[in-house]
Amino acid sequence: MSPTPTSRMVVVGASAAGLAAAETLRREGHTGTLTLIGDEPDAPYDRPPLSKEILSGAWTADRLPLRTEATLDALDLDTRYGREAIGVNVAERTVLLADGTEVPYDGLIVATGVRPRHLPGTPAHVLRSLDDALALKDRLGPGCTLAVVGAGFLGAEAASVAAGLGTHVTLLEPAPVPLAHGVGEEVGRMLAQVHLDHGVDLRTGTGVSEVVPGGVRLDDGSVIEADTVLVAIGSRPNTEWLAGNGLTLDDGLVCDEFCAAAPGVYGAGDVARWHNPTFDTSMRIEHRTNAAEQGTAAARNLLGAQRPFAPVPYFWSDQYDMKIRAYGNLRGHDEMRIAQGSLEERQFIAVYRTGDRLTGVLAVGVPPRSLRPWQQAIAARSPWHHATSLLEGTAA
Repeated sequence: MSPTPTSRMVVVGASAAGLAAAETLRREGHTGTLTLIGDEPDAPYDRPPLSKEILSGAWTADRLPLRTEATLDALDLDTRYGREAIGVNVAERTVLLADGTEVPYDGLIVATGVRPRHLPGTPAHVLRSLDDALALKDRLGPGCTLAVVGAGFLGAEAASVAAGLGTHVTLLEPAPVPLAHGVGEEVGRMLAQVHLDHGVDLRTGTGVSEVVPGGVRLDDGSVIEADTVLVAIGSRPNTEWLAGNGLTLDDGLVCDEFCAAAPGVYGAGDVARWHNPTFDTSMRIEHRTNAAEQGTAAARNLLGAQRPFAPVPYFWSDQYDMKIRAYGNLRGHDEMRIAQGSLEERQFIAVYRTGDRLTGVLAVGVPPRSLRPWQQAIAARSPWHHATSLLEGTAA
């Protein structure tokens, strides 16, 4: 059944992706019932500042909402905040809420995001919601000690903020260098040195088996003492509520290039694993820009646009005095080369090859416009020899 302007649309996930989907549905002419369901009691808010501006105290919580109350009212949404979706019946096209309510739909967009992974043992801090960030913020400052498990982007950002507040930080990472799986060993060594230069006790090649009272236990049995522990070891997509309905669930809701998971069911944001034609691979992206773009694309395709969602993913990270920006797919790359600047100066552009193609670019300390030629080359599926010509042009 094709949706009509008066169809019943349901968006599960009051997130950046969910909000983008709802706004797009209205903008593209949908006038029927539009229900937005979220398990948190708040209207959609921005998450990247949680590990940066909120944690540091630079922002207060009132700066987080993605839209004003008046703007949300103009969308004429049937909002169900603080209501968790616990099931879906694809055949009957209904969503079941935890309070027993069934919400019927003609079109459904799943934007339920992810939740943090945990470690065994004593409960520790995680960093996903506003409440998480505020609780952790109260534990930081001079005289406080913090153990951060995981030196990915989230853990590194939290460590940098905590160190800047005068907290003694121990950062624990099982890989040889931070972000080795993505940015590569050379860039990872540079990032490691930045942590050390800012007084963080970085310990790489160090696995953590459990959280214990007063710290964490390492794989070798020793204990790192800390007043507070933050676990930042990745996340799990929120897909359990979708099980048993013929939907394919494999590290996310599996979707095609149009973000469709089944007739009338589309995925968007952190929870969606879709086929990206630009890279001819399945990917699930946990970054803010992708969430908004995919929410828009999913809504348009639900309404019948049927345009492949083929972005060059973008992400950024603020660590200490560094602004890190990247485009493309850096994971599993075969080669990294410095196109401009130097790692020693911490001002550079690094480009990445997978197979015979240019697939990614990462920059530190350079203007965003410097990345545009590389972004365009990645979008054009340029072969690596094209990147080499760009490198030669840069050098010239």
